Amino acid sequence: MEEQKSVNFMRLLSEESTQSTVSSDSCEYYQMEIFDLLPSVQASRPEPSRSVEQGGAESQARLGHGPLSQGPRDKASTQPLRNLALCMQGKRAARDMRKMQISSIGFWKSWRQSQSTNMKRLWEQMGSAVAGLLPWRHTLHRIEGRFGVGVKAYFVFLRYLVFLNLLHCALTAGFILGPTLVYGRGNDSKPLTFESNDSVLDFFLGSGYLDRSPVFFGYYTRGSLDQKCLNTPLLYFIGILTILFLSLIMVVRRTTVGYKHTQMLGKRYSTNLCYKILCGWDFTIQDPAGAVLKQSFIRNDLRLFLEEQSFSLREAQRTLGQKVRLCLLRLALNLMVLSLLGGAFYFIYFSTEISLHEDGHHWLLSLFLQYLPPMTITFVNLVLPHIFRKISSFEDYSVTTQVNVTLVRSIFLKLASLGIYLFFILTNTKNEQHHCRENQFGREMYKLCIFNFLATFSSVFLLNFPRKLVQEWYPSSAVARRLGKQHFLIPFNVLDLVYGQTVSWVGVYYCPLLPLIGTVTLVATFYIKKFSVLRCCVAEHRMFRASSSSVFFHFMLLLGLLLAGVTLGFNLRQQEDRNTSPCGPFPGDQTVLKVTETCVGSLPSMVQTILRYLASEAFALPLILAEIIILTSYVSRGRANQKAIDRLKDMLVMSSSDKVFLVRQHATLLRGQRKRQRVAQDAPVLQQRDASS
Repeated sequence: MEEQKSVNFMRLLSEESTQSTVSSDSCEYYQMEIFDLLPSVQASRPEPSRSVEQGGAESQARLGHGPLSQGPRDKASTQPLRNLALCMQGKRAARDMRKMQISSIGFWKSWRQSQSTNMKRLWEQMGSAVAGLLPWRHTLHRIEGRFGVGVKAYFVFLRYLVFLNLLHCALTAGFILGPTLVYGRGNDSKPLTFESNDSVLDFFLGSGYLDRSPVFFGYYTRGSLDQKCLNTPLLYFIGILTILFLSLIMVVRRTTVGYKHTQMLGKRYSTNLCYKILCGWDFTIQDPAGAVLKQSFIRNDLRLFLEEQSFSLREAQRTLGQKVRLCLLRLALNLMVLSLLGGAFYFIYFSTEISLHEDGHHWLLSLFLQYLPPMTITFVNLVLPHIFRKISSFEDYSVTTQVNVTLVRSIFLKLASLGIYLFFILTNTKNEQHHCRENQFGREMYKLCIFNFLATFSSVFLLNFPRKLVQEWYPSSAVARRLGKQHFLIPFNVLDLVYGQTVSWVGVYYCPLLPLIGTVTLVATFYIKKFSVLRCCVAEHRMFRASSSSVFFHFMLLLGLLLAGVTLGFNLRQQEDRNTSPCGPFPGDQTVLKVTETCVGSLPSMVQTILRYLASEAFALPLILAEIIILTSYVSRGRANQKAIDRLKDMLVMSSSDKVFLVRQHATLLRGQRKRQRVAQDAPVLQQRDASS
């Protein structure tokens, strides 16, 4: 009975409840009885035959002293008082409680806690200061206020690629360009000067002066830095590997962070409607027109959700004959998609063959033939995704599935077209005695990068902007009505960024300054797209769901990085088979493998033994076992966290049920009190009537 009296519940105070005639002892007993009748307590009992007192005590211990209840309390104890969601009286009480805790523990522990709190605050302030120094912050805020978070996500992704390419530039300057400029090139290297046959077209074709400049592979030769483990070829190869490895780490990290955020949301509980209605408003909107558009976003998103629900219901009601006919239709449409992809690949092969064997034409025709493969790839990537979108509308998918199917086909088109083009170049490049094969491959990547930027510039200033002017000057004309309003298509624009970054990764070995060129083009692309969005486009009335999630876009970057790694490995394998190269840091028979073996052979015997063991099959077994243990620990931790999240979600659901139950009990209690008061007020009147009668 003493344990029951220690329970303290906050009662609902009102004018009726404060006039209750029930004693305090009966109130405590009634509160314990209500506590045992709560839905959360009833659901937490493993055995229905458990007594009321035992269930109440265990529920109180579990809810009040469980491990889940300690987490927020410990986290709140390290936060500043101004960040706590409490009133001034509550903050004063929290401050007094912290002072009591400090006085109750030792000096050393209190000092460690204060230092830990100060360091956390310092890191938070440094993070906010660094976030304030990010470029284009006000521009992104303006775009977000007018077009929402989806369009802003594209520009944030573009800014991330700019930072990534700046890191590549720093690594290129430290490992490749810096040692060559400081220690010089080989004795037989010619000085870099303009020649009589150089022209302005060389900056578009990558030939002539640019072919002899530090832009391409052939410029970097062995100089005075020619030690066994510290030489220009080895630094060149280590720089390229560092660029690819750091890119892999950064992309995988952002992909896993986004995937973890998606997994933490969970799929057991359908929170779509409650999130859209209660938490769907964007408080960063400043424009009244943007507020109206956000309302239309929420309305159309709810309509889209209802359409998907009706589609799921219609899909469940299909007969066997309808399913068979639909499968045959989808099979025919997929065969059509494969035919379009095969035709696109054949056009790329045909244009590549013409470009590689052109010679002796007029300079204008020669320029056109040199850019024929990039133009073909750009044309294919521009037209076929819209055809894929039309085809997916006939396959009877839901709206979200149609968007995803179109994106998957477009991704395969872009990466496969680039891969086919790289394969044709690697297998058909001329291999002459005085011809630098790596420079030729680098020129192709250079032309792809330049033409991709020219296509972006032309599409905005030669198509979108004139179209907007026609709509402004002649709004009632038939041409303006037929053209319609322009919208910023987020998935296709992101695919263009992924394609450009993939080209940069593929060509960085053959064109070391390609990240610098990519940085300049990306910065210019930012301002071009900013002009296109703010001047030419209107906000979408239908929200693209995948635009707010960066997992899909970073996964595409990961596929592009994998394509770059495969291309580099294939080219290095071909270099080992040829065993000769007339240019670059690996001249003659000095291949990457031989330079690495020479460096390893000059190391001490113990280091050589360790390196040979790490490269042998004997090290593979413990490495695999360690990976299995690490992955198992992460999987176990993830499952435990998922269970904790599910328990917290169950607690939230049961707390809402408890609130409804308590409100009903309170209403019942108030009705009983009113009835007793009414009976007490009517009793003297009835006694007077009985006395008079």
